[in-house]
Amino acid sequence: MENRGHRFSKGVLTGVLCSLAVMSAIIWGVYVMLVARDGAGGAETEVSGGQLDYEEIREKLSLLKNVVDSSFLYGEDADTEAMEEGIYKGFIASLGDPYTVYYTQEEYEALMESSNGEYVGIGVQMSQDLETNLITVIQVFRDSGAEEAGLLEGDVLSKVDGEDITGEDINNVVAKIKGDEGTYVTIEVYRESIGDYVTMEVERRAVSMDTVEWRMLEDGMGYIQITEFDQVTYGQFTEALEDLKAQGMEGLVLDLRDNPGGLLDQCVEIADDFLSEGVIVSTKTRVGDGATYEADEEVRFDGEVVVLVNGNSASASEVLTGALKDHGRAQVVGTVSFGKGIVQNIIPLGDGTGLKITTSDYYTPNGTSIHGVGITPDVEAEAGEGEADTQLEKAEEVLRENMGQ
Repeated sequence: MENRGHRFSKGVLTGVLCSLAVMSAIIWGVYVMLVARDGAGGAETEVSGGQLDYEEIREKLSLLKNVVDSSFLYGEDADTEAMEEGIYKGFIASLGDPYTVYYTQEEYEALMESSNGEYVGIGVQMSQDLETNLITVIQVFRDSGAEEAGLLEGDVLSKVDGEDITGEDINNVVAKIKGDEGTYVTIEVYRESIGDYVTMEVERRAVSMDTVEWRMLEDGMGYIQITEFDQVTYGQFTEALEDLKAQGMEGLVLDLRDNPGGLLDQCVEIADDFLSEGVIVSTKTRVGDGATYEADEEVRFDGEVVVLVNGNSASASEVLTGALKDHGRAQVVGTVSFGKGIVQNIIPLGDGTGLKITTSDYYTPNGTSIHGVGITPDVEAEAGEGEADTQLEKAEEVLRENMGQ
C-alpha cells in the first residue's frame, strides 16, 4: 500500500497485535447470527451477551429505507451497497471497542497487504498535509522502482500520468499510482532543492516495505529501529543484527519509539533472539484459556541491550519491551509506553470482507497486564526540542555504562 503516512493511526486501527487465522467455526457462527430467520428460536436468535430480535430489526430497516426513498433529497443517488456496509460497520462499532472493526472488501485487501509488508507498487511512503493537501514522499524503499527512477524524500507530487493531482485525496492518488507488476507510471514532482519540477518513469515492482533500519554508532554500539511488525520484519531484523555483529557490535540500542505494533509472531521471534529460556508473552481469553509463547535455547545476541520507547510505542512493541525488561535482558529508556495489552484476531468472512476482533488479554513474563497503563521505563528521558535526539543520547549513555565504558 503506497499510503503509509500516519503510522500511529494505522497502529490503533489496523496495525495491532494480530494473529491471522481462518476460523471456519467462528465464521459460521457469525453467519448464523446474521442470517438466522426461523427455527427453534423463531425471530429471536440468542447470542452471547443477549438476544437480537431480527424481525424487529428487519421492520425498522424497512421503515428507514422507505423514509429515505420517499423523502431524502438525494435518495435517487443512494448507494444501497454502502447502506449495507454501514449496517455491518454500525453493528460492530456498537461494541464500543476501537480495536474491533468490520472491513469492507477494499479495506480488508488493504489491511492484508499492509500486514504482509509486501505489495506491488513504486515503493514509496507518502504523507498528505491536512492543511495544504500536498502529498510528499517521506520514504523511498530499497530496491524499488522509485529508488531506481530517482525519487527522493521531500519530493512533492504534482502529476500522475500527466494528470494534475494537486489537492486530491491521497487514497485517490495511491489508486492512480498502483498497477500491475512490470508496468510503468509517469510521476511529476516538485523538488525544492532545485526549485523545479522533475518528471520520471517509475516501474511498478513487488516491494518489501522497510520496517527495520540500522547503523553502527560509536564505541561498539549498534542501533536498530523497528517501525512496525509486519510479515517481513523478522527477516529484516535478522539481516540488521547479523550485519551489525559483523561490524563489531558489542551493545545494542533497540528503538521502538512510535512503533504502533503489528504481528505477534514477528515480535516473539525477535524477543527469542535475545532470550535463552522463559516466557515471552502469554494470552488469556474471556473464558480463561489462551497461549504461552516461550524462548528456545538459541541466542543470536548476548550483548547489552537498551530499548527506547515513548507514548506511541504500542501493542507488539510493548510485548517485546516487556519480555526483555521482565527477564532483565534490557534496560528501557524513554517515556511510558501506550498501554495496549489486548490481542486481535483477523477473521475473513468468506465474501471478501473481514473482521478484526479483540479476543484476549496479554501478559508480560511477570504476569503483568499493561493495558491502559503502559510500561514504565527504567530511565526516564523526554524528547528534546529541535533536531537533537536527547532520548537516543540518553540510551547511548546508559548503554555505555552497562558496557563498562
